[in-house]
Amino acid sequence: MSEQNQIQPQLQPTVALDKLSSATSGTWFEYPVRVQPHHTDYSGNVWHGSYIAWMEEARVECLRSLGINFADLVALGCDLPVVELTVRYHRSVQMGMAVVVRTRMDDLEGVRLNWDYQIQSPDGQQLYLTGRVTLVAVDREKGKILRQLPPAVKDALARLTGGR
Repeated sequence: MSEQNQIQPQLQPTVALDKLSSATSGTWFEYPVRVQPHHTDYSGNVWHGSYIAWMEEARVECLRSLGINFADLVALGCDLPVVELTVRYHRSVQMGMAVVVRTRMDDLEGVRLNWDYQIQSPDGQQLYLTGRVTLVAVDREKGKILRQLPPAVKDALARLTGGR
């Protein structure tokens, strides 16, 4: 076998995720998960879509911790669909393992909300996934992007970003 065939392909760095792999500053909301059989594929590894579901659960629970219930947003006529998703899988997670999904809102750009994620071992020694999700506030009735966030939502979200 030639030396060229022995070289393992490397993923190109994803700029949005590079800073997350080593990020230790900022306030992270932590959401614990225990891997159940339905989270896994036939081999006992967590199916890739389960990680994304956990990310959304953590985001919704983070908002709930601030007094923003997603059902209330819907009642206000506001939805927050995902418009961009970037995920880097570092290691696989196995059935029965416990992990912590860490999330924080990185910044608020008008009606765009950028959320960072890390999925780690409970002791923080193993990093399994880094990710970034961008949401946009949409008027549910009109199906159009809102010009601004509802004031109550904007005020609560400002606490996540420290007013940035």
